[in-house]
Amino acid sequence: MQENGQKKKVLYSAVQPSGDLTIGNYLGAIKNWVDLQHDYECFYAMADMHAITIRQDPATLRRKTRELAALYIACGVDPAACALYVQSNVSCHAELAWVLNTLTYVGEMERMTQFKDKSARHADNINMGLMDYPVLMAADILLYQTDVVPVGVDQRQHLEITRDIAIRFNNRYSPTFTVPEAVIMQTGAKINSLQDPTKKMSKSDENPNASVYMSDDRDTVLRKFRRAVTDSESSVRFDPETKPGVSNLLTIYSVFAGKSIAEAEREFDGKGYGDFKAAVGEVVADALTPIRSEQERILADKDYLDGVLAAGAEKAYRTARSTLSKVYRKIGFYRPGK
Repeated sequence: MQENGQKKKVLYSAVQPSGDLTIGNYLGAIKNWVDLQHDYECFYAMADMHAITIRQDPATLRRKTRELAALYIACGVDPAACALYVQSNVSCHAELAWVLNTLTYVGEMERMTQFKDKSARHADNINMGLMDYPVLMAADILLYQTDVVPVGVDQRQHLEITRDIAIRFNNRYSPTFTVPEAVIMQTGAKINSLQDPTKKMSKSDENPNASVYMSDDRDTVLRKFRRAVTDSESSVRFDPETKPGVSNLLTIYSVFAGKSIAEAEREFDGKGYGDFKAAVGEVVADALTPIRSEQERILADKDYLDGVLAAGAEKAYRTARSTLSKVYRKIGFYRPGK
């Protein structure tokens, strides 16, 4: 793609179709995708291969994959402006991951924060896929000669190992991969739990009041914000160290309302926490209602959604196959007639 005679930089991002997405996933990922899709050549995926490192019900995984794709579009991702596809529909991801495994060391994988965290939470299922997760992620990114990857502050470790693997391959076999850079999303990049605002909002949180899901109806959204943890003071001001709950709510409000933190602070100056939490709930509910309605409309049109994902996979495959062919040639894999 060209814009003003300049080739667009490539951007890659993906979300797992497991569990229900939270507003944290939306603000930290999908909303940014919409903002970035016309400035970059974008590849956006449903990362179902990553999802199976934790045991999944097959029927649920298929359903969640379709729901996630429909949610992308309902949030404003334009299939005509990017490659929107299901990760497992492009076999190059798994093929490149195997090659990259031979350049990655066990010690590196054992030090990865996500492996340690998930191993602790799923002690009965510490599988090799769980350990190898960052290598598959590196393959995801490097397949598309990705220039930039939008990441939250807690995902930088994965991009660093991707960069290390790319540099290692380039040094051993000659320049092949673009070494990607991070685009750190500042505002809204990390949305915390409504019940424990020192922790990130998670779609796997056992406390149903801790996370606001994209699928929550209006009454549920309002109720969860009414129950959100604040503090014993009464002032609405941004101070993550001493007022993590209020600061988290201010972040959520500012992004959904399209205002700066300072503007939000002024708006609620002198108002109590009850009014503040109600206002945050209202602005979030107002934003989610049309998205949920559009998602349902898209899901009802199976032919349309299947067509979008097939076209996206075809586009992604063309780019991925080109990269993989270069890799296979450089490492010495024999191809008849070549």
